[in-house]
This record gives sequence, structure tokens and C-alpha cells, in this order.
Amino acid sequence: MKIAANKKIRRKNRGSALFLAVLLILMLSIFSLGVLKSAEGAHLKAVERKHQMAALSAAEAAYEQAVFKMSQQSDMLWALLSDSFEETLVFTASQSTYKVTLASFVRSKPVFKVTATGSSGTFHKTIQTYVVQAVNGWAMGRCKVPMGANSMGDVSFSTGEIIDMPIEINKENDSPDVRDIKISGSPQFIQQVSMGESRKTSGGTDKYKDVINCFKGGILFDQPSVRVTDEAAVDVKIQRFKDNTALNYRFTPVAGAPLTNPQPAVHLEFFVQNGKGKIRITNNCTVRGFMQNSDSRTYDFAVKPGTGGSQFQRYLIYSYHVRSSDADTNGDRFTTELENTYVSQDFGGYSSRPGGQIFVDGNVIIGSGQTLSAMTNVVQGQITVVATGNIWIANNLILSDQDNQGHNYPRQANGMPSLNNPNVIGLVAKGVIKVVDPGMNQYTYVDSSPKQPTGYVYVPIGRSDTPVDENNTARNLPNPTVVEASVTVGGGGWGAENVKRGSYGGRKETSKTQDDLILRGNITEVVRGVVGLIGEDGYLKTYFWDPRLQTGILPGNIWLKGKFVPVPGGWSETQYVQGQ
Repeated sequence: MKIAANKKIRRKNRGSALFLAVLLILMLSIFSLGVLKSAEGAHLKAVERKHQMAALSAAEAAYEQAVFKMSQQSDMLWALLSDSFEETLVFTASQSTYKVTLASFVRSKPVFKVTATGSSGTFHKTIQTYVVQAVNGWAMGRCKVPMGANSMGDVSFSTGEIIDMPIEINKENDSPDVRDIKISGSPQFIQQVSMGESRKTSGGTDKYKDVINCFKGGILFDQPSVRVTDEAAVDVKIQRFKDNTALNYRFTPVAGAPLTNPQPAVHLEFFVQNGKGKIRITNNCTVRGFMQNSDSRTYDFAVKPGTGGSQFQRYLIYSYHVRSSDADTNGDRFTTELENTYVSQDFGGYSSRPGGQIFVDGNVIIGSGQTLSAMTNVVQGQITVVATGNIWIANNLILSDQDNQGHNYPRQANGMPSLNNPNVIGLVAKGVIKVVDPGMNQYTYVDSSPKQPTGYVYVPIGRSDTPVDENNTARNLPNPTVVEASVTVGGGGWGAENVKRGSYGGRKETSKTQDDLILRGNITEVVRGVVGLIGEDGYLKTYFWDPRLQTGILPGNIWLKGKFVPVPGGWSETQYVQGQ
């Protein structure tokens, strides 16, 4: 009986062990399935995360490529009109596309929309950004001064100079690689400076170590080039400007007077009358040009066409000019309100805010004599003047502190226009833009006196040394000379003509030594122009940046900076998973 009972117990135990084993296997199986499921979920999450990051990186790469391609265009508006601006980029595990369109105008400034979408697996990431072309304070193709046909000299910022405007300087590509901005002592750069070059040489030497403290506003390296050295970019923008200028304000002057080295020009005089901004225009003026007979005798050089700013030539500088004696009756001279020159630029269904435009296929003289506005040009309105030749500034050029509706805009403490002042002028020349020396005609090697050929009248500019009569030839510019304008020089540099070099030349300064030049606006130039020689001749410069120019207040949209930046609040991102 005991044996039978033990067998029954053993069978029962074996049954329990089998049940436990089966249960254990079942539990292990469930656990393993859970682990596998968890691992699979983690793997899927990792894959999803990888696709998500790849899509984001692809979208960002497309955006960067779009902005880079935009920086390479001679004119972005024409690029959009001539071709669809889009591209597909393919990477190992992702791809992306971008498209650029014109979104709107902010005043006269075009706003572009960049849409960049990256895809990886089922993930799609879209970046939508509104960008505008950046506007700088003082942009230089090269921070050097032409000294001859194939030579340039260094020009330094010196101790005591305070440059209160952003600066941008293109990469020099020199060998050996030295710093592209020359500094003597410890000048102060209050606002940001951008350099096309890298901070260090290819060998790792820090070129800026000894001067980095001069840059109070910070300094950026490896920045896109200013396209002012690109002759094609300048040409296409000038052509677009011409096409959008009203026919009545497109001029092709003829130099008809029998003067030595006759140069055709249009004379512009800005003034305010009865609360309205006006302009007196004299077409078909003849400038008596003058050129020293050797490179070593002058600083007056312009870029030699076709050389991209690498070669230079002496050009015919301003001495004096004459107009026809019947200019008032033959239609050569007339006065109009500035607003009559206003036009809008239209692209892709969008229009810029109206602004004044004058185009001259030749040279321009800006400066009143003794008959308008007490020898000071006063601009009340918004206008841009473009010349295929030179623009010669022959007197003060300032902005009115009123508008045509009689509203006042008191100046800031430092003399700058109010930030909401609506008045502005832009000057763009394919040649040079220079402050002239109206006393040139005192030199006997120019002319013993200004000639007035039969049928022509000598036009005095500047101020008379002695109050004899308006035809007195002993003339100079005010001290200080004040220019409130946006200056874009496509064929050389901004500066002053007839600055003494060696024993040749020498400006007729009011102070009899060295006068002051105050610029309130901005400058874009291929190379540096000579303004003066400290303690010797010409001008001492004081430059202020007008931040209003960033807002699109200037009509014509002739900007040459190669950098595009997002507008405030203009960046947005979205993503989705395909099938969800």
C-alpha cells in the first residue's frame, strides 16, 4: 500500500514540475516577446529620430544653398524673372529642395521667400524664411588706394579716428596672406566689421591678435563679397534702373561747347520752395575736363573697364562747366517738383513704394551756385540719381527736416536726420563720385580764366572767395562740406578731386589748409578714394551711418552687398510624417 502511494505522489510531483516548467517557459516567452517588442520599438524610435534629424539637416542644407546661390546673382530680381529659382539636392539618406520667390516689397526693398524642404524616410521638414539683401555702412571691394595704372597703396585707419558705421571689406587674396584692413595705432570701430578673409592664415597665424581690441562692435570673418567689383552686377542694376525711370527723366547729355576735353553732363540743383521739394535740371552742359600728364602727379584714378577693379587709369576731373545761353528757352533747363520724378518698380505682381528716379547716360554735377538755396542743395523727397559716368558734388548736399506736408523732423543730437525723416537721396555712378574743387580754374595750366564760348554761359559753383559777382572764378567749397547721401561708386572710390600729390595740384580749401568732410549716409566703393592727406591737403573725414537705409527708404534698389539675411520674425519651421 505504501509503495502504491509513493508512486502516486511521484506522479503528482512530476505533474507539478511539468506544469511549473511549462509555466516558466510561457513566462519566459512572454518576457522575451516583451523584450523583443521593446527593442523593436526602441529601434523604430531610433530610426524615426534618425530620419527626423536627416530631414532637418537636409532642409537646412537646402536653405544654405539657396542663400548662397542668391549671393552669386548679379541682380536677384532679374534672376527670378529670367528663370525659376529652385533646385533639388540629393544626399546619402535624404534629399531636399528649395525655391526662391519674390514675396513683397518693404518700401523699395524686395523681400524674398525661401522655402526649403528636407525628406528622409517618411519624415518631411520645411523651413520657410523671408530674407532681404543686407545693407552695410561702408563697403569696400578693396581697402587700398590706386597709385598708378597697375599699383595700389595701403591706406590705414589711424589713432583718433572713430568710425561709427558698419564696415565690410572683401577678401584681398594676397600672397603672403596679411591682414586686409590696415591699422595704424588704435582707431575705434564702434559698429560691426565684416571681413571676407579668415582670421588666421593657412599656417594658423592669427592676423588679428594685436588689433582685435579696436573692434568694439565685433568682427566677422569669411563673409560673402560685396559685388561692387563685379562690373556685370553693376551694369545689370543700372540697366534695370534705367528701364524703370520715366522717359522725361532719362537724359543723354551732349557736350556742345568748344572747351578743352569737353565732357557731357547734367547739372542738378535741389531746393525747397513754398514748402515743396524741387529740382532744377540743366541738360547738355559741357564740363572742361582736366588730367595730369603722369600717374605720379595725381590721386584721381578710376577703374579701367574690364579689369574687375585690378587696373586703373587717370580720368578727366571737373574744372568748370558752361551751359547754353538759351537753356531756359530751348528746354535744356527747367524746374520741377521732386515728386514728378516718382515711379514704382514692378516685379512679379508686386510694386515698390513710389520714389524719384533720374538716369543720366553721362556725367552729373550736383551743386547750386549763388542763386538757389544759398549754395546748399536741400533734398525734400526720396530720389536716386544714377549716372553711367561720374557724379561730381559741387556743394553741400543735405536733407530737409520737413516733408511736403509741412511735418517737422528735428535732428538728433549728433546732427543725424531723425529716424523717421522721410527724405533721402542715393547717388550711383558707373564712374566715380567725387567732391570737386571749384577753384581748379585758377590754375593757369587749366585755363587763364573760365571760357565762355559764343552761345554759352559759365556756371559758377561753390562759394566766392570775395563777393565780386557770381562770375568770380576764385571759388571753393564750404568748410565743413556736408554730404547726406547713400553713395555707390561702381568705377572707383569716393573721395575728393585734386588732392595734392608731390608738388602737383592742391585743393582751394576755405580754411586755406585742410577742411572737414562730413558724410551722413553710407558708402559702397570698388577701392578706397583719397579724401585728403592729414595735415597737408584735402579733407579730414567724419563719417556717420544712416540706419534708415536698411528700411528700404531709398528708391531704385541698387544694392550690391552679397549677403541676404532673415527679416525679424521671418523664420518658421513645420514637419509632418507621411501617412499620418
